[in-house]
Amino acid sequence: MKRVVIFASGSGTNAENLIKFFHNRDNASVIQVLTNNPHAKVLDRAKKLDVSALSFNKIAFTETHDVLNILKVNNPDLIILAGFLWKFPEVILNEFPKKVINIHPALLPKYGGKGMYGHHVHDAVVKNKEKETGITIHYVNKHYDEGAIIFQAKCAVETSDSAEDVAKKIHELEMEHFPKVVEALLNE
Repeated sequence: MKRVVIFASGSGTNAENLIKFFHNRDNASVIQVLTNNPHAKVLDRAKKLDVSALSFNKIAFTETHDVLNILKVNNPDLIILAGFLWKFPEVILNEFPKKVINIHPALLPKYGGKGMYGHHVHDAVVKNKEKETGITIHYVNKHYDEGAIIFQAKCAVETSDSAEDVAKKIHELEMEHFPKVVEALLNE
């Protein structure tokens, strides 16, 4: 049985989708959700689905090995960043090489980097009159949104689309593709 740990900072719709996708599978399961936000809705979503959920602070993440030690105990086959907003520490990346992935709400390398998440990305896509956007699932390295790309899916951006319209399209792509890509990675 493959073991998955999810990091999220907000509402946790991608985390919930992944937990439900793997719920009755015999090949993998989400064993824990970790968040840097003690008020994140992802905590409630995980608990309702009987998945361990913990929050941690910046010190536990970057200055001590507390979060690293939690991961070592859980021994995940894959660590998924699903709306997780902090830069991932190199010490964790070194301990779990090629096992940390992220989903980004744009077609990287466009609209990546520090501060480019959620509505900031969608606002920029609309402002720059992009004809298409999408999602990118990529490996995490020591730079924001610069790891090797695993998968991309595209959608059209209409001239009449608002940032909210783009967000809905991106959400649909995430819900459809993210679990399948994760499953494929776990089966490699």
